[in-house]
Amino acid sequence: MNKILVGLICGLILGALDGATAWAYPETHSVIGGILMGSSIKGMLVGLLSGWFARRVQSTKWGIVLGAALGLLFAFLVALMQHEHYLEIMLPGFITGAIIGFLTQRMGSPVPERVRR
Repeated sequence: MNKILVGLICGLILGALDGATAWAYPETHSVIGGILMGSSIKGMLVGLLSGWFARRVQSTKWGIVLGAALGLLFAFLVALMQHEHYLEIMLPGFITGAIIGFLTQRMGSPVPERVRR
């Protein structure tokens, strides 16, 4: 399986888990479906970009940094739409992004070297 596909799958699963943490807040119970959908899409975007990066740069450290930064960026954009709960939205997004960045570096097959003629 290639690294981009690994990123998409891990992003989908971890994004859904990230969204599921919203269930801890009673005011989110009526919109939990939308939160789960949005978090899953956000996780897939982070996974797609982290997988693309992992195909080009083989560095676990930079994969984690990029994944965490992307997760934080997308979570910040979501928090801006809410105008509140910044920490509750951004912290899980940051952690999820870092995990996705790590997994895309460690899992999946790297791009084969091209032979020069």
